[in-house]
Amino acid sequence: MQRRKFSREFKLEAVKLVRDRGVAVAQAARDLDLHENVLRKWVREAEADPRSAFPGNGQMKPENQEIERLRRELARMKAERDILKKAAAYFARDSI
Repeated sequence: MQRRKFSREFKLEAVKLVRDRGVAVAQAARDLDLHENVLRKWVREAEADPRSAFPGNGQMKPENQEIERLRRELARMKAERDILKKAAAYFARDSI
């Protein structure tokens, strides 16, 4: 069985159905052919950060983008440090 994918618009409309129209999560989940827990998770995500909820494939939230950028920078800095350590060891050995 293949995993179903839902668009951002579908998720936002499902959340709006629960929050704005007052439909119970269980009833909305049955109507939309979703598992109740999936819809509850969508509602929580939308309430936590409405503007960047459901970013889509390949798109990250701004804080996750910053974390990823910092990880890449850290890896680059570690590589530079290791090169400098090896160079220092090489030149220290040469001078003895």
